[in-house]
Amino acid sequence: MKLLVFQHIDCEHPGSLREFLAADGIDWRAVNLHNGEAIPKLDDYDALWVMGGPMDVWDIEECPWLIAEKAAIREWVGVSMKPYLGLCLGHQLLADAMGGTCGPQRPAEIGIMNVELTEQGRADALFQGTSAVQPCLQWHSVRVAQEPENTTVLASSRDCRVQAMRVGTNAWSMQYHVEVEPDTVKNWGEVPAYHQALLNSLGADGINVMQQGADENMQVFTRSAETIYKNFMSAIR
Repeated sequence: MKLLVFQHIDCEHPGSLREFLAADGIDWRAVNLHNGEAIPKLDDYDALWVMGGPMDVWDIEECPWLIAEKAAIREWVGVSMKPYLGLCLGHQLLADAMGGTCGPQRPAEIGIMNVELTEQGRADALFQGTSAVQPCLQWHSVRVAQEPENTTVLASSRDCRVQAMRVGTNAWSMQYHVEVEPDTVKNWGEVPAYHQALLNSLGADGINVMQQGADENMQVFTRSAETIYKNFMSAIR
C-alpha cells in the first residue's frame, strides 16, 4: 500500500499515526504544499491523508496551491473514490472540495474538549472500539457549516455540529486531532497564529493549560488514534 499525505505546515504531520504506519511497513510520502511541492500523479497512490494547517479553506490568494489541492481532493474522493482521511483543515477541505461550505467557529474551540459520536458514528467502521464520548484536542476557529451531499455526520460537540463525517463510503474526516503526541502542544504553540488563538481562548497561561490537559489525556489520545488507524486500514482493505 502507498499512502499520500498533504501537509500545510512543517509541524502538522501524521504525528502519532507515524508509529502505526512504521509498524505496518506502510510506504508513505508527504507533499509539503506550503513549500511549493507539487502534487504527484494520484494514480500511484492507494490512500490520501490531509493534515491540518493555520490557513483557511478560502485563503486562495495567500495560498494559491489550495486550488490545486481542492481539485485533487475532488478527483480523489468523487471520481476515483479512493480512501481519504482528513484532520482539522483536512476535514474542512473535504467539505469545501465536495460542495459543502465552511465558516467561522464561534466560539473557537481550543482546548481539551469532549466530542460525542452520533448514532451513525457509533455504527461506523471508523469508530468501532472507541468511546461514544471522548476527550479530544481542539484547535480551530473554522467549522464545516454545511456538509456536502451524501454525507453522514459521525460526531458532534456542544458548539460544533460536524466534528466528524463520512462523505460517501470512502472518505472520513474529523475536525479534532487524533494524531496528538507529547510534544504536539509545544510545537504548535510556537506557530504565531496558533499561539495567539490559544491566548485568546485560554488566557495568558494558555500553553500550560493546554499542555497539562494533553498530558492528562495522552494515553486516551494514543489508544484512540491506534484504534481509528486500525479501523481505517481494515475498512479500506
